[in-house]
Amino acid sequence: MKRPVLLLVIAMMFIQPYASAQDDSKATESQSVAKQIQQLKRDLVALNRDLFVLEEDLLFPSSTQVAVYLSMDVGDYFKLDSVELKIDDQVVTHYLYTDKQVDALYRGGTQRLHVGNLTQGEHQLSAFFIGFGPESREYKRATTMTFNKGPEAATLEIQIVDSTSKQQPEFSVVEL
Repeated sequence: MKRPVLLLVIAMMFIQPYASAQDDSKATESQSVAKQIQQLKRDLVALNRDLFVLEEDLLFPSSTQVAVYLSMDVGDYFKLDSVELKIDDQVVTHYLYTDKQVDALYRGGTQRLHVGNLTQGEHQLSAFFIGFGPESREYKRATTMTFNKGPEAATLEIQIVDSTSKQQPEFSVVEL
């Protein structure tokens, strides 16, 4: 009877280091897999970024790209409510503003209204503004600009500025 117990003890002595080594190899293998997963995640993020840049280049190549921005330097004479933007008599965007968005524009923010493609040549941009003037009266204004789109990307900025001499806002489009 002592012999089976002794054999069992001897077997346990040999099996235990083997099992411990097996556990260590599983832990090492698990850490290795975790590192590989993290590396794959980083590679996926980099690939996604590259695909986004490629997509932007394909959708809006610099030779046909036009970008339109809006900035405001107003306070007393105009409170913006909405903007409608037309290029070549086609509505390309219409935007309705919240109080927070208008406040951000008052504090110097610039909004990208539109990014699109245009052929080279002469084009007309029209912007229609609805808001409130002094004494909370509804205010509607428009501004138009004819610009020549060349082989490079075109950037236009619509500016709304208070004119203290006229006591009303001025709307203009500037090519940057």
